[in-house]
Amino acid sequence: MEQKTKINAENGKQEVVITREFDLPLELLFKAYVEPDIIEQWMGTKVLKLESKKHGSWQFETTDAKGNVVFQANGVIHEFVPNRKITRTFEMENMPFAVQLEFLEFQQLTDDTSKLSMHIVYRSVAVRDQMLQMGFASGINMAHNRLQDIVRKLK
Repeated sequence: MEQKTKINAENGKQEVVITREFDLPLELLFKAYVEPDIIEQWMGTKVLKLESKKHGSWQFETTDAKGNVVFQANGVIHEFVPNRKITRTFEMENMPFAVQLEFLEFQQLTDDTSKLSMHIVYRSVAVRDQMLQMGFASGINMAHNRLQDIVRKLK
């Protein structure tokens, strides 16, 4: 099955560009990235903090069935333009990866379709390559498929 989320990772560069077209109006796609209850559904994680504004911050946490923390991430929002863009940092806690910089751009294609473009910059080519080897592509495709299914019901 073809993956709808496209990942472009050029050899020798410390970045990836991710694009995905959604069968969702622009406003709903943007909400999926800024509304805690929607994020929790499609990401399968708990939103501990989300300040959707310039100079805001965020913190997510995922636990297993026994309540043990298995994933924690946080960051700072540097730019926030509703329905257009979010620039933020992303850092996984208790992991050997350096903080990454993410540029998210949201674009309306038609009244009922929109596009997300993510430009992620890593500290080094080696870190970027390590992330890609960890199943990053299939994971983001699964997450975006869930986003599409969950948010479509909000129409």
